[in-house]
Amino acid sequence: MLKTISLFSGIGGLDFGFEAAGFETRVALELDKTSCKTIRLNRDWAVIEDDINKVTSVDVLKVGGLKAGDVDMLIGGPPCQPFSKASYWARGDSLRLDDPRADTLTGYLRILRDTRPRAFLLENVYGLAYSGKDEGLRHILDGIEQINRDVGTQYKVSWRVVNCAEYGVPQVRERVFLVGSREGREFRFPEATHAKPDSLENDLFSDKQPFRTAWDALGDVAPPNDEELDSLRPGGKWGDLLTSIPEGENYLWHTNRGGGKPLFGWRTRYWSFLLKLSKRLPSWTVQAQPGSAIGPFHWDSRRLTFEELCRLQTFPNGLTVDCGRTEMQRMLGNAVPSLVAEVLAREIRKQLLDAPTRSRLKLLPPRREHVPPPVRLSAVPKKYHEHIGEHEAHPGTGKGRQALRRAATVVGGASAGLL
Repeated sequence: MLKTISLFSGIGGLDFGFEAAGFETRVALELDKTSCKTIRLNRDWAVIEDDINKVTSVDVLKVGGLKAGDVDMLIGGPPCQPFSKASYWARGDSLRLDDPRADTLTGYLRILRDTRPRAFLLENVYGLAYSGKDEGLRHILDGIEQINRDVGTQYKVSWRVVNCAEYGVPQVRERVFLVGSREGREFRFPEATHAKPDSLENDLFSDKQPFRTAWDALGDVAPPNDEELDSLRPGGKWGDLLTSIPEGENYLWHTNRGGGKPLFGWRTRYWSFLLKLSKRLPSWTVQAQPGSAIGPFHWDSRRLTFEELCRLQTFPNGLTVDCGRTEMQRMLGNAVPSLVAEVLAREIRKQLLDAPTRSRLKLLPPRREHVPPPVRLSAVPKKYHEHIGEHEAHPGTGKGRQALRRAATVVGGASAGLL
């Protein structure tokens, strides 16, 4: 087993994928109490429950029974909150990895410097690489260059924005992955293995498979019992409207451009508002903090169970959790789909660690040939009929009420500064 240090481990999304590829998590560092409790329920990994900037690299190595330079892999997904410190990352400033003001990205870099793993993987939100707003990405790349100068390593970094559905995950989810080799080897991200079915129809030479779907992931999951079902019913003002929306649709069904009743203005709500899974499509991104009407919901017009969310995240079967719905959803929504981690881990073994594996992917959902017909729709409940009528469409990007209000605030603030 290849030895791994895991940082910002969460519920273990990255770790489960590396585990499936033959890596062993020797130590996991995570601040969130509920996530640590969940890890301990499901795995016997050594867990450090603390803030990364309060834990020394010596402690991490000691708990994992490791030595600097003897670590095969460092993995982790630092939370995205540090982007608020853009000024601290301004190019030209001296990056001090031991600075007490350090953020989570700097904490990751400090442990990378001190443990010197043979390879590393860093995962983050795709906004990390936004053009013109990539201070976080530059911070990481500059920090790695400094590490190479300080300790004589040759870390070379490759990065890519990855849509997890293109590797067989039954969920559309974009993340940034950075992979580096201590010996200066270049990592090449594997080619996508899955694609939208309509893009494959006219490509006779493609060896890609169609996207895995929500039905592929959930088709054999037992439905919830009556007691569970009561707790999964959507609430709030709009929850009872869900039964009148077809699979794969959202609130736009009930606009003057949809097939339902004109209850809303076109594009006046978030895309995930009353969003329902389709059996024939991948799931949309699982949310960490959804409101009462925010999906994706099951095609049976209910919230998804813990097991169903785990399936959409391609976690291994048999996991358990001991917490409330809100904490469970947050942990699952913040996690990395384990299958994409397994795919990348196998490539890292092959390209960077000279330890290829010939076993098949363990976390890829099976393809289910028979897909049941859509669930029959209900009529719009009478309590919503008062909303039927003409509704203005959203005026366009940057022209909505909130955008105009923010613009007025900025202009007002600038004028006050001139005075």
